[in-house]
Amino acid sequence: MDIGICVPSHVGDIDYIVRAEALGYSHAWLADSQMIWSDCYAALALAADRTSRIKLGTGVAITGTRPPSVNASGIATINAIAPGRTFFGVGAGNTAMRIMGLPPQRIAQFDQYLAEVKPLLRGEEAMMRHANQDIPIRHIMPDKGFVNFDDPIPLYVSGFGPRSLGLAGKHGDGAVLSMPASPAMMEHIWGMLEKDAPAGFNRDEFYTTALTAMVVREPDEPLDSPRIKRDCGAMAIAALHFAYDQWRNFGWQPPNALAGVWDDYTKLLDEFPQERRHQRIHMGHNCWVLPEEERFLTAELIQSTCLVGTQFELVEKLQAMHEAGLNQIINLPSFDPRFDVLESVAEKIIPFV
Repeated sequence: MDIGICVPSHVGDIDYIVRAEALGYSHAWLADSQMIWSDCYAALALAADRTSRIKLGTGVAITGTRPPSVNASGIATINAIAPGRTFFGVGAGNTAMRIMGLPPQRIAQFDQYLAEVKPLLRGEEAMMRHANQDIPIRHIMPDKGFVNFDDPIPLYVSGFGPRSLGLAGKHGDGAVLSMPASPAMMEHIWGMLEKDAPAGFNRDEFYTTALTAMVVREPDEPLDSPRIKRDCGAMAIAALHFAYDQWRNFGWQPPNALAGVWDDYTKLLDEFPQERRHQRIHMGHNCWVLPEEERFLTAELIQSTCLVGTQFELVEKLQAMHEAGLNQIINLPSFDPRFDVLESVAEKIIPFV
């Protein structure tokens, strides 16, 4: 199984990706959220210039903030710097859109976007929908090294529900998933991926990845130990932020893991004006836990949102998931201890999976 990293894009943190390459990580996925982090393409360009083996791409690029032509040109530019090791991950943009007070793209829009961007990634012509008309577009100056379409750019589609997973199978070369709970759940995901897939869909040729925060637990170490909270707490709290967005926008009830903290959490956010609450919800997103939110970081929440276990437990689970068709784990630890987690997983997990 491949082990990659997800990186909150930071133009001053390229050493982290360089170190990941040296330790044997397979992929670096640079996240795209324009009101939180550095621009992902700027960070990718720096990383491409300083690495030679690790695969580099967006993790994931957002459809609602960049037209297909812009994303295609951006990743093809990176492919000119890192030929043959560039990939394009794309999603409808829960966080990147929500922090502007806007919804992610709807499924029909996402479907149309993927249909348009896919040929553009190959340097081919696509039909751009604009003002009720279809306009043929393509990169008309792909020569002289401006971009690189000669080396393939795989398209990995982010999907967490049945309809988005269906689009991943329909359009993508692979999919970015939330971490399946078990091999049986992975088989269920395969069913959703295959539902609208083209004829000839082959599981062995479709690349599946799962985003999580993976931490190697010491024997007898509690799930909510200070170290584990430090190393993966940001991922766990991000799940709380996501649940709140789903609840306030769609009326979805929170997962059972949040039952013990839900009322106190919603009361906390009620203190912020409604018209600016979207700026508050995702503060610290996948980087750190705000002091006033540390009380919501329970062992139950960590267990339900992160991949935490002893070395033996993690290796056993990853091997079982690989046999079920999961090709890669993308690890996203909290920001401050990221180098410690990078070294720990490289020593205790990568050589054994």
